[in-house]
Amino acid sequence: MSRLGKIPTTIPAGTEVTLSDGFVTVKGKGGELKRPVHKAVTIEVKDGAVSVNPVDDSKLARALWGTFSSHIRNMIQGVNEPFVKSLSVEGVGYKVALKGDTIELNVGFSHSVELKVPSDLTVEVEKNVITVKGIDKEKVGQFAAEIRAVKKPEPYKGKGIRYTDEVVRRKEGKRAA
Repeated sequence: MSRLGKIPTTIPAGTEVTLSDGFVTVKGKGGELKRPVHKAVTIEVKDGAVSVNPVDDSKLARALWGTFSSHIRNMIQGVNEPFVKSLSVEGVGYKVALKGDTIELNVGFSHSVELKVPSDLTVEVEKNVITVKGIDKEKVGQFAAEIRAVKKPEPYKGKGIRYTDEVVRRKEGKRAA
């Protein structure tokens, strides 16, 4: 039994949820998101709420019950208020620049690393803080993870790209004899 799946998701004012041809579509002031629905779950929209139910008692249906409930909840939240991930770049000489639709990272390599920003996300760079915004939670998280993967924070000096709320455990290093 899914605890999240049992709770129907309320639809806020100004948000529209529709089902058609095996897809669930959520429209709001921030935009529109569309997701295919698996055959193992059924989705009902009634009385200003969305409820997800498993088709049968199979292991797959029970697993997807809570998953699709969370997906729909995230879609409704995203079209009303965009998701935000912030990353900070720390290190002497490390720089970040936004050039059109690409991010240029100078993080200690012999060359600069350029990442293309997806069209449905907005990226802002202020000093050494990168802010990724978008209505799709998965795309925001994935692009932020791709930026972080360029130079993960290291435990000795703390240099690298990290989430602003991330805590990096520091190690002591070698001692002089």
